[in-house]
Amino acid sequence: MNVQTRLSEQELVRDARQIAGVVANIETVIIGKRSVVELVVLSLIAGGHVLIEDVPGVGKTSLVSALSKSIACHFKRIQFTPDIMPSDVTGFSIFNQKTREFEFRPGAVISNIVLADEINRASAKTQSSLLEVMEERQITVDSKTYKLQEPFMVLATQNPLESYGTYPLPEAQIDRFLIKVSIGYPSFDEEVKVVAMGKKAKQAIKAVISGQDVVRLKQDAERVYVDPMVVRYIVEIVTSTRTHPDIQLGSSPRGCIALYNLCRAYAMYKGRNYVIPDDVKYLAPYVICHRVALSHEAKIAGKTSQMILDDILNSVVVPVGESTGAGVQLKQAIK
Repeated sequence: MNVQTRLSEQELVRDARQIAGVVANIETVIIGKRSVVELVVLSLIAGGHVLIEDVPGVGKTSLVSALSKSIACHFKRIQFTPDIMPSDVTGFSIFNQKTREFEFRPGAVISNIVLADEINRASAKTQSSLLEVMEERQITVDSKTYKLQEPFMVLATQNPLESYGTYPLPEAQIDRFLIKVSIGYPSFDEEVKVVAMGKKAKQAIKAVISGQDVVRLKQDAERVYVDPMVVRYIVEIVTSTRTHPDIQLGSSPRGCIALYNLCRAYAMYKGRNYVIPDDVKYLAPYVICHRVALSHEAKIAGKTSQMILDDILNSVVVPVGESTGAGVQLKQAIK
C-alpha cells in the first residue's frame, strides 16, 4: 500500500470519533462492558460476525438491540428453536395464482443486522442455512441467488451451560464467526446502575450513524497499513496453533484473515493508520480461541484455549520497530 492511499489525519479523527460515538451510545444501555462493546462494533467495521456465549440475563440480546438502534439500518431477530426450518431463515418461493408465477418471500436473514438468538437450539440443517449468507453475503433459493445489502452482520447468542434441547455448532459454523465474546456478570455498583436504569434507556437510544457511514468505515479500515512483518507475525501465531501438542485442531487460514481485518479496524479506532504488534496480541484471543479444539489430554489437565494461546503468544517472536511519519517501521524481532 502506498503512503498516499493511507488514511489522512482528518479521516482518522473523523472515523475514530464516529466509532467512539457508537460505542458511547451503546454504553447508555450496556453498563461497564466497554471492551465487549468495542469488540462488537469493530467486528462490524471489520466485516465479520460475532458469537456471544454467556448465561441468560446478562445483556446479550440488549447489546445486539442497542447496536442495531445505533445504526440507521434494518434489523431482524430470529428466535431459533428445534422446529424452525431453513426456509424461515433464508426465505422461500410461493406460487401466485393470479400471476401464475412463483414469488420470492424473503426470510429473516434479509436485513443489515441479524440477531440469531439461541442459535444452538436449531437443528444442524437450519444452522447450515447461515453458512452461505455469513461468508458470501448472499442466499440461494430455488437455484436463484439474492445478494444482500451492505452493511451485513450476524450476531448469534448461545447459553454455554444448558445442553438440553440444543445442537452444538459444527466447526464450519464456528469458524465463520470473526470473534467469540462473553459479557459476564456486572460488578456490584454496575448492577445497581442497571437496576435503577429500567427500560427508559433502551427506549431512548437513537441512531448516531447511518448504514452508509458503516460502509465508508469498512472501506477506510481497508486503507490501514499493515507492515509485512506484522502480517508474518499474525500468520506465525495462527500456524502455531496447528503444531501445538495440546491442540487437536488448529485455526484455519480464515483465522489469519479475521485477525488481520480486525487489527486494521482496531488501529483506526485508536487513531492510527497502521497496525502494531500490540494490536495483534490484544485481539488474538478473541479471534483464535474459538477456532481451536483442544486435545483430550489438555482437557483432562484442565487447560483452556486461552492458556494455550498465551503460551503461543509468549513463544512467537514479536516484530519491533520505531514510529515514523508514515506509520511504523519494523526492523527486527525479539522474543
